[in-house]
Order: sequence, then structure tokens, then C-alpha cells
Amino acid sequence: MARSGLAGAARVARWADAALGPGRTGATADGKATLSTSTAERAAAELGLTVAEVRADWDTARLAGLIEVHGDSARPGWRLRAWDRDDSAVLRGWVALFDAWSLACPEPAEHEAAAVAEVVSAMPQVLSFLQLSAGPVPVEQLLDLLQQRVTELRTARCEVPYDPQLEPAGPPAPGAAEPAETDDAPLAPLLDWALGALASVGALTYGDGQATLTPLGSWAVWVKLEQICVAAQSPAGNIEQAAEDMLRGCAQLRPNAARAEYRAWLAARPVGSAVTELLAAARGEDALLRGLAFEALRVVGAPAEPDVRAVLDEPALRPYALLWLAEHDGVDPEDAHEVLTREEATWLWVDTAAAVADHGEAPMLVRHLEAAVQPTVPALLDEVRAVGHPRTVQVLVALAAAHPDPALAKAVRRAAFQVHTGGS
Repeated sequence: MARSGLAGAARVARWADAALGPGRTGATADGKATLSTSTAERAAAELGLTVAEVRADWDTARLAGLIEVHGDSARPGWRLRAWDRDDSAVLRGWVALFDAWSLACPEPAEHEAAAVAEVVSAMPQVLSFLQLSAGPVPVEQLLDLLQQRVTELRTARCEVPYDPQLEPAGPPAPGAAEPAETDDAPLAPLLDWALGALASVGALTYGDGQATLTPLGSWAVWVKLEQICVAAQSPAGNIEQAAEDMLRGCAQLRPNAARAEYRAWLAARPVGSAVTELLAAARGEDALLRGLAFEALRVVGAPAEPDVRAVLDEPALRPYALLWLAEHDGVDPEDAHEVLTREEATWLWVDTAAAVADHGEAPMLVRHLEAAVQPTVPALLDEVRAVGHPRTVQVLVALAAAHPDPALAKAVRRAAFQVHTGGS
């Protein structure tokens, strides 16, 4: 259903990728991502559509994240790149359109913006009711629910202005503001607009005085309800924490429990800001949080790909990003390390050793030697000295203190001293 509903948008997005990409101009005329008349006419002629159809598909493509407009040029979003091979990209594109339903159709011009905003805020409850009803619901019933929800919103907002310099309690002065009543503006036309807009994006069917969620709309509402439940059941209670504190709180959890905590934390915030926050935590000095941040990004999945790919030029994050991208492309996690160069693998070994040295026990650091790609300890020490990791000295000192073999410990201490003094 999602592929079918977005087929026209994907077609226009692919046309725009070829015709309006970097180095080409003419996508927009007003700086607001609206297709210029000449470009819309050109697209209509080449795609065999009317200008109105092109404009509608263009707007849908932008709302679904299939196309991104930057100035006069257009470029494909990550969803379009993954369109043919990744069903989740298609579903996420449709959910983005579903979330933007109020932009898909212009709201009635005769209604105040505040009333429109109230209806938009109340519609999630109406959609939840439709989902739980699992069948057609009379519009009169939905209108009654909408009126109740808008009344709750207005009551919670308490629309009585407060001025401490006014006279104390007493009857309101003539003309003073009072709490808005639900029937100040009729909600029926706004409900009709909302249901029509949701029908236009494929979330429901609307006609004959009733509305019914489509299977796709029912699935989307269920997923959102499930996310709310997941967020409410944060196992370790870190859902309100910033990414760094959340990751620190997950450090002692078992892998499955940590993943449940990541899911709860992610469900409570927009994906884009969550990914940005996780990568910021990964850039910190704590190597353990760096590894955990990329574990959390594995839970995010495909939406994190552009941001992960963007950090490949950062030496501290590059090995983690390469492994993440390899696994995202279907490489077996046990074989993913093969995408790293010897130098990148050595950097990652030192970084992981730093995490063990800071948060683990001495035997763990000794066992970490077995994870090195170098066949011998002298070869490892030579390459560790050359890789230039900022924590090299601390890691080698900790390893020398932990290793039970006196001769090997002495060699590691010597390597640490050479790195510290800049010797070879």
C-alpha cells in the first residue's frame, strides 16, 4: 500500500534527481521549494502528467522525505536511495507523510489558526479511537470525541490572562477574557478537513458519514501507540536523560536489556535529534560511550545512515562507522571487521582497550590482547605506537600492570615509555 500510494511521488523525485540535481538550477522560483512554472511544465511533458499532478506529487515527495530542496537544486533523500531494496525506507517515507497530514491539504481559510492547531493536537486521540474501534465509526461520534478533547486542551491551557497588578478576586470586569468555550467555533468543518486530509494521504477512508482506518493507517497508529508504551516502560529509567547519561546508565546492563533501553529512549524523541545526540556522545573522551553510542545507532537502523556516513572523515569515529555501515549493508557482524584497514583495526583495538581500562577489570584487558589483528605482541606494540591514538600511553601502562607475564609486561612498559617520550 505504501509503495502504491507513493509511486507517483517516487517517480517525480527520481525525475528531479536527474533533472535538478547539483550543478543544475531551476527547481524553485520562490525559495520555498515550490516548483517553478517552467520546471513543472517540463516535468509534466517528460512524465506524461498534468502540471497539477506534478505539483501534487512533488509536494508529497517532499513531505515523505524522498526529495530535499536546497536553494535552486534538488537532491534525493536517503529514502529514495534505499527505495527499491529496503521496505522499511518505504514505510518510513509513508509515516513521514502521515505525520505531515495537516500540510497535505490546506486548512479552511475562514477558521482561525488557533482553532486549526487545536484540532491538529486533538487528532491523535481521534485516530487512536478509530484504531481501537477496528471498523467504520460514525462522524458524529468522532465529532463528539473531538469536542471533548478540544475542551480538555482549552481547560489545561486555562485561557485567563493573569496580571498581579489587577484587583484581587471578584467578578470579571466587562470585556475581560474568559475561558474559551468549545462551541466558540464550530468544529464540524475542521473535522471534515482533518478526515479529508488523512484520507488524501491514505490513512483512512471517509464517506457516507463515517470514517475507517485503512490497514496502513491502522498499522501506523498501532506503531505509535506501541512506541508510547515502550517509552513508558523504560527498564532502567533513563528515558529522560541526555544521550551521554543514558549510555552511561546502560553500561552495566546486559546486551538485551541495553537494547530495550535504547528503544525506549529513541521512542521518546525525534529520530534526527536522537542520532545527533548519540554521535555527539560518541565524540567525547569516554571510549566506552563511543561503542555504546554505535550500539544504540544499530537500533535506529536505516534513518541513521546519512549521519553515520557523514562521520567517516573523523578518525575517532571512522572504524565504528565503517563497521556500522557494513552491518547495515548485510555483512555478517563476525565478518564486518574485514572492511577495516590494518591501521583502522589497530585504532579500534586501542580505543576498545581504553574503554576496558577505564571501566573493566584487569583480566578483561589481558584477554583483549586476543582481539588484536597482529599475530604477535611485538607486532601489536609496533603498530599501536604508529597509529597515534591519544590514549595509547594509558592503555599500555594499564596492560603492563595487568599482565601476569613479567617479560611481556616489561616490553609493554617500554613501549609506553617510548610513546610518552616520542622515541621509536
